[in-house]
Amino acid sequence: MTATVSIGEFARLTYLSVKTLRYYHDIELLEPVAIDTGSGYRRYSTDQVAQAHLIRRLRQLDMPLPEIKAVLGAPDDDTRNAALRAHLERMEAELARTRSVVASLRSLLTPGAPIAVEYRSIPAFSALAVTDLVSREEIGPWCQASYPLLHQTLIAAGIAPAGVDGATYSMEFFENDLGEVVAYVPIPADAKVEPFDRVSMIELPARRFAIALHQGSFDDFDRTYGALGSHVAEHGTALAEPVRERYLRGPGDTDDPSAYRTEVCWPIGPL
Repeated sequence: MTATVSIGEFARLTYLSVKTLRYYHDIELLEPVAIDTGSGYRRYSTDQVAQAHLIRRLRQLDMPLPEIKAVLGAPDDDTRNAALRAHLERMEAELARTRSVVASLRSLLTPGAPIAVEYRSIPAFSALAVTDLVSREEIGPWCQASYPLLHQTLIAAGIAPAGVDGATYSMEFFENDLGEVVAYVPIPADAKVEPFDRVSMIELPARRFAIALHQGSFDDFDRTYGALGSHVAEHGTALAEPVRERYLRGPGDTDDPSAYRTEVCWPIGPL
């Protein structure tokens, strides 16, 4: 049998404070079934307890109130469940990110092995490239879109890559969290590809580099950058030019981030 209760009693039934229930009423998320015209006292139906419990749990999962409102107002179970699944997937992704950061933080507590630095002169070479102004926050999705585009273009042109995928990162990218990034795939010197969409042919200049191998995911990239950059500052002359990264094994080769192998190439002057 359905009954109505005062807002104070409803707060006890739902573990939602009176202040919270009043706010949910104001934003039309959970409205009382009746309001006394004289006193203004709110009364709730016991049929609303389950809805209140759902709201409380969704808020514990940090679901924004507009999304909760959309879930409650869903026209059918499929629409409601799709919204809930989407939020759970975002929560799982955030949990994975948190675990990764925690693991990275723990690694800082353990002294790392001295970095191995190789000096190498790389001659100029041709490459197929995508060049954009990219923010640090967008770099992951940008790379995920750029490299398939480059390889699809090469396949369409019947050209095999002449080396591993790479990228260059301008000084501004690090200084301002926004700067020019060039994703590239080396190609044979005599290859010809017509510019298409965002793709163009470029020539990367010959340079001498101090090179360190980063093993594992990109979450700890700053440690390799810090160690290599410090080594260069202490033993040589860094050039204010883009750093190159060479992806010996990356997301296009494996689904296991711990298996990534990336060469970080720091441009240096003559020794």
